[in-house]
Amino acid sequence: MPTPIHGRGAQSALVPQRFGLAAREVDGDWLDARGEVDGGAPRVATTVTEEHPRTIISFNQSPDIPFDRSINAYRGCEHGCVYCYARPSHAYHDLSPGLDFETRLFAKPDAARLLRETLAKRGYQPAPIAMGTNTDPYQPIEGRYRITRAVLEVCLETGHPVTITTKSDRVLRDLDLLAELAKRGLTAVGISVTSLDPKLSGLLEPRAASPAKRLAALGRLVEAGVPAHVSIAPIIPAITDEFMEGILEQAATRGVRSASWIMLRLPHEVSPLFREWLVVHFPDRADKVMNTVRSMREGRNNDPGFFTRMKPEGVWADLFRQRFRKACGRLGMNRAEEVRLDCGQFRRPSLDGQLSLL
Repeated sequence: MPTPIHGRGAQSALVPQRFGLAAREVDGDWLDARGEVDGGAPRVATTVTEEHPRTIISFNQSPDIPFDRSINAYRGCEHGCVYCYARPSHAYHDLSPGLDFETRLFAKPDAARLLRETLAKRGYQPAPIAMGTNTDPYQPIEGRYRITRAVLEVCLETGHPVTITTKSDRVLRDLDLLAELAKRGLTAVGISVTSLDPKLSGLLEPRAASPAKRLAALGRLVEAGVPAHVSIAPIIPAITDEFMEGILEQAATRGVRSASWIMLRLPHEVSPLFREWLVVHFPDRADKVMNTVRSMREGRNNDPGFFTRMKPEGVWADLFRQRFRKACGRLGMNRAEEVRLDCGQFRRPSLDGQLSLL
């Protein structure tokens, strides 16, 4: 059994084998450096590397998500959510989807400038930009880099719609911008809450905001007139599903009227990382969790197929859907039409900082 690593979600570096990378072997010197010979494992430090891509908007044609473009200000995420479906993206850079994903981070300080250049192009057609689709735009290093804020400033200046998904109450640091965007119908914010137990949250998502802080942030957003959405994501059978109704109730009491849920997904290296986490923290129910997951994915740990990957099936999936619908009905949630952001206010910027008509 791996030694638990304090303050981190992943319990190992786990090198991906699907790309044929050389396996990392643990030798005696490394074990001693970790303290496993004479004591407990030390904290694993976080490093940040600045990168300068040529473009900042990523476009997609996926039928499973409601947006066709996104901005990720960072690669990797210090929140360390062990279940994060974005972990395999680190493997494309010969880095571990395990500890590297949450300790070897990359920041894109040119994001706002690159966005302005893209919006200034004659052929550009506006549609909501999603932030927080791969890594969290309000992870701890945003406090230093403020890249997300700079992007929001460009969106407000140009009248471009933008959505935020986060697990952090740091979103409130940009409440001034979000409130102005909301007045013009240009933004909506979703906060995902996994459980109501801070200790469990500390194991699952060790450097994300506590559940209480996330729920309080939802309330502040509602008070400021920002369309707020609570996402119960992901639901982990036999670990977090007991909190579904409680999360909805807590959000509803704060004025949130929009909610959704997502079943646990385990693509590529996330599957062995999550199973390793189960063995470390919940060995008594590890088999039960994985058997339930497989029962909703046709006997597999994960379903990668378009149209089906976000739609678990089977008795357990039906039970979760029924519980969610009944709770939302009782609390008066999801009765209003979906918030539609306004693309008609967009004004193309020129590179000298001025705006031009479409």
